[in-house]
Amino acid sequence: MLARMNACTPLTRTPTDATPPRAIGGLALSVRYDRGGSHIQALRQSGSLKALFPRPTGAALEAVVLNTAGGLTGGDRMQVTVGAAIGSHAILSSQAAERVYRTVGPGSADVGVTLKIGSGARIDWLPQETILYEASALARRVDADLAHDARMLLVEPLIFGRAAMGETLRSGLLRDSWRVRRAGELVFADALLLQGDIAATLARAGVAGGAGAMASVLYVGPDAAARLTGLRQLLPRMAGCSLIRDGVLFSRLYAPDGFDLRQTLMPMIEYLSAAPLPKVWRL
Repeated sequence: MLARMNACTPLTRTPTDATPPRAIGGLALSVRYDRGGSHIQALRQSGSLKALFPRPTGAALEAVVLNTAGGLTGGDRMQVTVGAAIGSHAILSSQAAERVYRTVGPGSADVGVTLKIGSGARIDWLPQETILYEASALARRVDADLAHDARMLLVEPLIFGRAAMGETLRSGLLRDSWRVRRAGELVFADALLLQGDIAATLARAGVAGGAGAMASVLYVGPDAAARLTGLRQLLPRMAGCSLIRDGVLFSRLYAPDGFDLRQTLMPMIEYLSAAPLPKVWRL
């Protein structure tokens, strides 16, 4: 009788056992060119990262990345790896804006993106906005390795709190690092760190002039120099664009909020793309 009673007694947990669950996600996609179009060569998805594949409308393979966890917070780990084989073209976007919520404890949400692009191939990495909430912490790293004649369009929009909701980021962490190699040579490196009172940092004239949203746009390809003048004509006042080196074109732009940022970004993406803008950007 005593044994039965003990078996039915609820287990008690100490405070150290009450660690909230963390989201872990992995997505690995490789693309090949065959029969006049790009197709899935291999796909592996695990945890909270999934890929959806809209019906093709052209020669490129379009994939929409979905985080089923519904957002990111401290301790989450996400890794996306995409490979485009010779002559193929992959376009990746996200189903919706990614939200980075308040982090409890010292850890950050860690996101890694690895792109490998073969000869004559192309990858367009076009996620929708990442929205940072008060006290959020995000560490993101993008690594790209291109063949000498490959092309890549990399776009990352950021929103620092939802202006329509009156949100202001008085604390938080953003660590963003990009590394791009072409034929094994490092051709582009960028590191961004915002920590503490992010709103106060962005309010400085030499930083963002009070902007609430920002985007970075990188185009790598043999025709980068020929696109410089046309891209500059699309830029708003709070933006800049430079040919960093032969074949590497970089732009950074600021806007009061996410709506204004998107209105500028969409024409830029269409100008630099070799395919129509993903439908998720227009929904």
